[in-house]
Amino acid sequence: MLQQASVTGLLRVILIILLIYYGLKILSRLFAPLLLKFLAKKAEEKFGGQFNQRSQQQPKKEGEVTIDKMPNTKTSNKDVGEYVDYEEID
Repeated sequence: MLQQASVTGLLRVILIILLIYYGLKILSRLFAPLLLKFLAKKAEEKFGGQFNQRSQQQPKKEGEVTIDKMPNTKTSNKDVGEYVDYEEID
């Protein structure tokens, strides 16, 4: 047999959904600043650590040029074939 939903049951479900929604909204307003401060602090530590590592690693004189990456060497394949020049015929 089918059971019909009562009006009070429906109102109870709607009320619970609204309470959960507004509760999460209030909690997010309370904890979002703390979470953002924590994430900003972690990002600052990460970037600061990279900067310090880089500056300690290579003390440079003014005007000195360094190359960090070697360019890719292209190898030519001589077995491709022979180039044939052609002319168009009208």
